[in-house]
Amino acid sequence: MTEPDANHTPLASHGADPLTGRMVTPGDRSIAHRVLCVAALTVGRTSLEGVPESADIRATVAALRQLGVRIEGQDGTWQVHGLGVGGLLEPRGPMDFGNWGAAVPLVLGLAAPYDFTSRLIGGPTLMQQPMHGLLEALGATGAREVDARDGRLPLTFRGSSLPLPVRQTAASEAIKSALLLAGLQISGTSTIRESVATRDHTEKLLASFGAAITVTPDETGGVTITLAGRSPLTPPRRLVVPGDPSAAAYGVVAALVTPGSDLVVENVLANPLRSGLVDTLLEMGGDIQFLNQREMGGEHVADLRVRSSRMKGVRIDAAHAAAMIDDIAVLAVAAAFAVGETRIEGLASLRQGESDRLATIAAGLASNKVSVTEGEDSLVISGNGKVDGGGTVVTRGDAAVAMAFLVLGLASRHKVTVDDAGAIETVYPDFVAAMTAAGGRFPPMKGR
Repeated sequence: MTEPDANHTPLASHGADPLTGRMVTPGDRSIAHRVLCVAALTVGRTSLEGVPESADIRATVAALRQLGVRIEGQDGTWQVHGLGVGGLLEPRGPMDFGNWGAAVPLVLGLAAPYDFTSRLIGGPTLMQQPMHGLLEALGATGAREVDARDGRLPLTFRGSSLPLPVRQTAASEAIKSALLLAGLQISGTSTIRESVATRDHTEKLLASFGAAITVTPDETGGVTITLAGRSPLTPPRRLVVPGDPSAAAYGVVAALVTPGSDLVVENVLANPLRSGLVDTLLEMGGDIQFLNQREMGGEHVADLRVRSSRMKGVRIDAAHAAAMIDDIAVLAVAAAFAVGETRIEGLASLRQGESDRLATIAAGLASNKVSVTEGEDSLVISGNGKVDGGGTVVTRGDAAVAMAFLVLGLASRHKVTVDDAGAIETVYPDFVAAMTAAGGRFPPMKGR
């Protein structure tokens, strides 16, 4: 076995008590990025609760501050003092996104209608990601890349002195959101078409802030969005960011596979475009109830009561897998404890990037004596209701993999170790504390 890297932070899990009580879900990061950007365009103060303290959110806050927005955070509550539609200021220096690219399209969309230059920089991983489609889409407003670095960071971007309303088809959710933030600040009506409907958090937020926005679905599964620009936004007095369903997934699956568990996971976003994992767990026989259903910031939210369950294997086609692509690692853990074969198709996108998450998941399962077959774009997992464990999982710096296999260790026969849990701090800092409070156990590492 390869010796662990001295710079890594190994962590083990094993021997959980039945998971009980209530677990609070951290705020959804995707919504948090967007609500910060929308609040920046209001006149007045927006009070936000549930914004996660993750590295990518901190990068977004720093970028908005560069654009002149005053943002203050204390005791879990953030105050955003908006500058109004069209009121952003030229950045005083470069905006550094580290290796977190989620907010880059949003910030470029915010800056596109302004006749000033923005400099965006990032870490080595983010610098490898091309943004040709995003820049081409925003180019329809008159904005442009100045330094012609082939659409990659570091990037100098100049907005338009006479921006044009947006009338085009969006190739992705990120591009759609960028176009909406640009169109909101441009005189006239912007029209954005999606051939296949994607996550609609930005549309719901804009509507809840009073934007003149209409979403019209069509018979083919697409939507057409119309947005009247330059209309003032009215901030709600208080907005609570719904809980991240991907973060909630770890508590949900842990309760399903740990005998005797009866756990309530609170404040979980139940948007139909984000509920793919829960839908699959229900199909597998998971005992999950939706309680206290309500609306928050235009989104449907519920508390999930989860009880330990004997689950069965299922077949998941590519379209279904695409709806929960961020949750495949923890789904694979649930499948390891299920009875029968689970086949998951359409996973080629998990091979992108430095970690090759598909191969990492397969290797982690195999190291814990779970029967798994890795295809080019698929996983086949054969379970018998129990997992031996006892392995050390090489996470390749992937926080989702680390958390998923720590969940596996809570209910396995033998201790499971992940070689590096450090990345968890950047996306879900309270993961260990939340799981421990519910009944999880993370035994100390020898020599640590």
